[in-house]
Amino acid sequence: MKRVGLLAGIGTLPVEFIKAVQMQGYEVVCIALIPGVSPELKQLADIYYDINVAKINKIIKTLVAEHVTEVTMLGKVTKEWLFKGLHLPDLRALRVLKELHNRKDDTIMLAIVDELAKDGLHVLDQTKYLKPMMPGPGVFTRKKPTEQQLKDVAFGFKAAKLIGGMDLGQTVVVKNQAVMAVEAIEGTDACIKRGGQLARGDAVVVKTAKPNQDPRFDVPAVGLTTLKSMEESGCRVLAIEAYRTIFAEKEKVLKEADKKGIVILAVEQE
Repeated sequence: MKRVGLLAGIGTLPVEFIKAVQMQGYEVVCIALIPGVSPELKQLADIYYDINVAKINKIIKTLVAEHVTEVTMLGKVTKEWLFKGLHLPDLRALRVLKELHNRKDDTIMLAIVDELAKDGLHVLDQTKYLKPMMPGPGVFTRKKPTEQQLKDVAFGFKAAKLIGGMDLGQTVVVKNQAVMAVEAIEGTDACIKRGGQLARGDAVVVKTAKPNQDPRFDVPAVGLTTLKSMEESGCRVLAIEAYRTIFAEKEKVLKEADKKGIVILAVEQE
């Protein structure tokens, strides 16, 4: 039986990936890269390992030993780890880090893709098994956006594309066509909380793909954690890019959003 490798970070996407792949008759070899991954991974995966993200050589050798030739990377492993200090990185990890000409997200991920390829490991398009979770344009909640909120969505879409083009992040928080926060090293949820607090409620969150998005990594995604961050900070609208954003746990998210009176919609670039 064909095996697919999964390098898993925090969140529900790795769980959704395992379910989708197994439904197509494949086995999944899952390697959890950092503490805090979903406990469901260990229960669902056909083969499961905990290997720290800093042990690149061990990760690669494990996948090869398990006869994996295709692998995907899903879940949050924020760039912050590189600045907090990796836990006892192996020589291969140190070499990869040393050869980076900068520490932008895409630079780091492309270096990892190249390193995996050296041992015959092909990195899959993240959306290969998850395309049904990437909705087209429309308003998904009972509550609809106001005219002012739609103006903020359009403004935020352009701003998110600009920061994405600089490889800074994919998310902005907007109120009255003013940017409250942009995503950087802290990640989406911290950006939402910070922006919502600065806006003092009623902010709009916009998340888009980068203009030159590499589908092998960092495809934008939202889910229950995104919604909880919005609730905590008083953000009232979530706009995602249609066809290019993974919407995890959609039914649960929409049910909760309807309870809280939060608007969720997908829009296309003009």
